[in-house]
Amino acid sequence: MINSSSPQPSTSVSEDEAVETIVRSGPSGAVAIAGIATAIVVGLWFAFYLLVFLPRSVP
Repeated sequence: MINSSSPQPSTSVSEDEAVETIVRSGPSGAVAIAGIATAIVVGLWFAFYLLVFLPRSVP
């Protein structure tokens, strides 16, 4: 890389605008995945409670 030219900034104004548009849209995918994971955990907790604890408490 001795003969290579100096690096030029590769980001143009249009790329910067595209990045800003993406960032403005927010982390909706991450929020959706977190919501789904939370719903699964709560559902498993209710299933465990209804299928394990309640049958054991009834004599």
